[in-house]
Amino acid sequence: MEVLSFNKNMLMMIMMAMMWNIAKSLRHDVGGNKFGWVPGGNLTQWSLNEHFLVGEWLYFGYDRHSFNVLEVNQTSYEKCIDTGFIKNISTGAGRDVFQLTEAKTYYFLSGGGYCWEGVKLAVDVLDHLPPAPAPAPNGSSSISSTFQIYYSLVGAILVLIFTNFLM
Repeated sequence: MEVLSFNKNMLMMIMMAMMWNIAKSLRHDVGGNKFGWVPGGNLTQWSLNEHFLVGEWLYFGYDRHSFNVLEVNQTSYEKCIDTGFIKNISTGAGRDVFQLTEAKTYYFLSGGGYCWEGVKLAVDVLDHLPPAPAPAPNGSSSISSTFQIYYSLVGAILVLIFTNFLM
């Protein structure tokens, strides 16, 4: 019986560690939704309104028969050159993720002429967020503390669910 209890505790600790890593790694849906890698969206404006940090993920959702995702250099990005790319992110499913592994500007585009229709993205990635501005005089809380509370609640709920499930 003691071995079973130990296994439950170990499993719970592993699950909590996994949830903490998931909570810390934010996923950005490119274009603001699950299928935003398409012509007509303003991906430049979208990226300017986001904060990208090392370790976070980009999610590219698109029609796999029409589009692809290529990581390119700045010149290729600016001139919509889809040859000599750094990496083909496309896996063929139309639902691709890319982890931002270093602080730099990443450049992406879709080949086949779609870059000229706005299917391209530049992402400035930071090591960490700059200091937050001073709180508003009315005492409103910052967004980051709201997310911390949210992720803590999600983690606690999952622990409770799995703890009750295992007993």
